[in-house]
Amino acid sequence: MPGKFISKNNESYGKEGSCKKLDAKGYEVVVDTKGTLLWGDNDEGKPYLIITSEQVTKEYLAYLESKNISWIACGKDRIDLNKAMEILASEFKVERAAVVGGGHINAGFLAANLLDEISILIGAGIDGRGQMAAAFDGLPMDREVTPLTLESIKQFASQAVWLRYKVG
Repeated sequence: MPGKFISKNNESYGKEGSCKKLDAKGYEVVVDTKGTLLWGDNDEGKPYLIITSEQVTKEYLAYLESKNISWIACGKDRIDLNKAMEILASEFKVERAAVVGGGHINAGFLAANLLDEISILIGAGIDGRGQMAAAFDGLPMDREVTPLTLESIKQFASQAVWLRYKVG
């Protein structure tokens, strides 16, 4: 859905909280720090869950609830990923999560020590287009390299290779 949500009233939520609209075996979790993503009607009852910071507006949270979308707000200036994962476990009964994000989201979870496995699928082709973020991007230059231990390698008929690493 094109565009972005613009609140008419900029009163922020200003506290930690959550709203569970659906019970589900799994959720499609989306990180939206300030609450700007637009959503279509959720008539099918898909288990969407938005993680946002406490800066989100009350109006945006009401908008999510009107779309039958669950949410978690935690972290004053930015999302507190550790707290969000605690809330996912306690309130939403999520025991295992896969992070399928861009470079900054992936790096955020890495920096918060929330990754125990890295799974990389390398296709048999080169995409050298510019302005494409790395798999992990935005960490400080003085950060130590995160050690990985190779767990498995699988080659496919397409010549793609799936690498699985244990973190640490």
